[in-house]
This record gives sequence, structure tokens and C-alpha cells, in this order.
Amino acid sequence: QVQLVESGGGLVQTGGSLRLSCVASRSIFSFYNMGWYRQAPGKERELVAGITSAGSTNYADSVKGRFGISRDITKKTVYLQMNSLKPEDTAVYYCNALGTPTRNSYWGQGTQVTVSS
Repeated sequence: QVQLVESGGGLVQTGGSLRLSCVASRSIFSFYNMGWYRQAPGKERELVAGITSAGSTNYADSVKGRFGISRDITKKTVYLQMNSLKPEDTAVYYCNALGTPTRNSYWGQGTQVTVSS
């Protein structure tokens, strides 16, 4: 079992920045791909950014150049740095751990990000 706890969400104005954190209950990054997803009201959950167990990163087109995903292995924490935020970034953001090769999947409880116009 893996527990994930997100933090860092909040209310910010358009153009502002936030940094989300996801702390894992144990050291998993060598065996899990980590991802940040978001879900806006009435929409499906979508992948925002991911970082593989090898450290490769990928981003949704809508956030490229504005968001950055990183990890601190010693702190068992994955971060999502969000810059130049837009109202359309408003959503609940979730952290996910996907095991390789087990494919076990774990989710955090989510953190709300609201961007005011």
C-alpha cells in the first residue's frame, strides 16, 4: 500500500503561481511513475504532468512551458510548480503513483486549485 498526501492548493489570481506537493508514505520513486492529474467540474480527469521512475517528464499540451514536475527522492515528494496560471487551470489536482511493472495505482485525496480572473 502507498498513501499519497497532496498539499499546496489554494486561490490565486490569473498569472500567479502555486507549488503543489505530494508526499508518499514510503520510498517508491524507483518503482513507480508519478503523475499529477486534474479534474474540473463536469469534466473527466486528465493527466497534467508525469515523471517516470527513470526521471523522464511529460506534460499536457495545455500546460507546457508553464508547469514543471519534479521530485525529491530523499523527501519522498513530487512537486508540481504551476506558473502563469489561468482560470481554465481551476480544478482539483490529484497525485497518482503507478507501479512499474505491477501497474498498481494509488491516488491522493486531491487539492483544490482556483484561479480567479
